[in-house]
Amino acid sequence: MAQADLESIVQQVQKAQMKPVNLLDQQTTALVVLDQSLAVLYANQAAESLLEISARRLAGESFLRVTFEAPRTEQALRDALRENLTFTRREARLRTFGGNQVNVDYTVTPITDQGPPTLLIEIRALDRLQRINRDDHHISVQETTRDLVRGMAHEIKNPLGGIRGAAQLLQRELDSERLRDYTGVIIDEADRLRNLVDRMLGPNQLPKMQPTNIHQVLERVISLVNAEEDGRIRIRRDYDPSLPELDGDQEQLIQAVLNIVRNAQQALSQTPDPEIRLTTRIVRQFTIGQTRHRMVARIEVRDNGPGIPAELFDRIYYPMISGRPEGSGLGLSITQTIVNQHHGVIECDSEPGSTRFAIYLPLEQPDDTK
Repeated sequence: MAQADLESIVQQVQKAQMKPVNLLDQQTTALVVLDQSLAVLYANQAAESLLEISARRLAGESFLRVTFEAPRTEQALRDALRENLTFTRREARLRTFGGNQVNVDYTVTPITDQGPPTLLIEIRALDRLQRINRDDHHISVQETTRDLVRGMAHEIKNPLGGIRGAAQLLQRELDSERLRDYTGVIIDEADRLRNLVDRMLGPNQLPKMQPTNIHQVLERVISLVNAEEDGRIRIRRDYDPSLPELDGDQEQLIQAVLNIVRNAQQALSQTPDPEIRLTTRIVRQFTIGQTRHRMVARIEVRDNGPGIPAELFDRIYYPMISGRPEGSGLGLSITQTIVNQHHGVIECDSEPGSTRFAIYLPLEQPDDTK
């Protein structure tokens, strides 16, 4: 950003005797300042998060690169500069520098107090509000489901223990080897049902938090998939090398990502040129549940398979729900439990030819969040 233009914004903020950088970067609304050529002079942290690009890389870029309606938008922005007009657009579709589409409202305000005229653009992501509501719903559903499964597990495991114990006692009293085989079947099936119930409950211990390199987690998952597929599936990496370590349980995170990748792996069984892409990025000023985080890590798993059937999409995290006859329906339920125990959230969008799971994990301790 040009120093004179930045100072203009800073001086206005300083009139309120507040720290300008903190004030602008703490705004949940994305703020972007454009020069007369509609190039970006300044972007706050919320804008970095929304547009999926750092302010340093964004500086000097044309703002029109992030919109699908460039001719209409360009004319409106130039009219605002020339005629000193403020205007608002509702439910506009923007494309981020990461290639994603976002629904937004935005307001354009000319700044003409000092120096050459500039434009201040305030962008409010509608998807963010929808996502927060959706995340709250998913968390509520998961808590209800977990309580239901725990109650069901208690009701199932108690009689199973009685059946298994009785079968063991009976087995000791039987002289016939053939009859002991029958009691062995009862014991084995009781154990199988008990293990199934335990898997429905998810991880049986809290995560052991320690500094974890998420790229090591992904590389471990890739090595496991490559060993099974022997190169049948092309795996692409798109890592952000600046991503710092996060506090997590490495083994549980491997299991969480592996469950998603295994689902993709199985969905690609009939897909020509199957591909899985693993992406990592830093996202700033991101809200998980009711907590706003300064920075989170986003881990994406994207495949080019047939997509998730529409009738299953709203139930994919429920235990015992699977789109395959041979599936247990526990993988995503366990993944969601692990992610929630790491104070994160998981999202999914799917259409034929593209399914994307995104895991968001805080990069700071819960006590440090604001």
